[in-house]
Amino acid sequence: MPAVTLSGTIGSGAREVGLRVAELLGGDYVDQQIMVDAARRLGVSTETVAERDERCLGFRERMAHMLRSFLERSAAAGAGDPLMGSGGLEMLLGRTYTDLGADVGSDEQELDDSLYTKTITVIIQDLSQRDNIVILGRGSQMILKDLPHALHALTLAPLDLRIQRYAQREGITPEEACKKVQELDRGRIAFHRKFFKVDVNDPSLYDLVIDTSRLPYPAAAEVIALAARAKKSEAS
Repeated sequence: MPAVTLSGTIGSGAREVGLRVAELLGGDYVDQQIMVDAARRLGVSTETVAERDERCLGFRERMAHMLRSFLERSAAAGAGDPLMGSGGLEMLLGRTYTDLGADVGSDEQELDDSLYTKTITVIIQDLSQRDNIVILGRGSQMILKDLPHALHALTLAPLDLRIQRYAQREGITPEEACKKVQELDRGRIAFHRKFFKVDVNDPSLYDLVIDTSRLPYPAAAEVIALAARAKKSEAS
């Protein structure tokens, strides 16, 4: 049951590599958008989900079922929060690194940050117990740092290449891409400093650090999948 966390600078290919790793492991890939999509599906009643064999559900629906269970457990434990309905959870999970990393300094912001930390920690810990899961970002490398069978990988690439890739992907000019990449880099760094007190690009946080300007995405994915299987065997 390998669990892989992937972190990466914008344009370094963490998402592309992560998707391929999930395919190689025969498992599921999770990023922020998939979490948000799953939260949107919470409007489906528990009875409707229960009527269907969970093995036949798509991963987003299975994750929605997991989020529903999370909310029910929170309510049963008396830890409910007015934000934590389906719409509130979607909004909470949809917050960007830039939003989360901002240091507003208000009591309301501190409460929101605390709620986010508790929520994302429980969700990622629950995900790590599933077969062959690949989790992109959201501090997953820190949340699962003590999990024996988890492999943590970081993707990097030179700034000029990342800008070029981002411009091509988003269909914008290199100048626009440069500003956006630098903004996203700052947000990612601020998020990890604020919530985990670490430099997100510190290689000591990871089992593997891969420069995707030197190693193509498919090869990077092969290396990560192989290492994940090896680490799982060692932890067993």
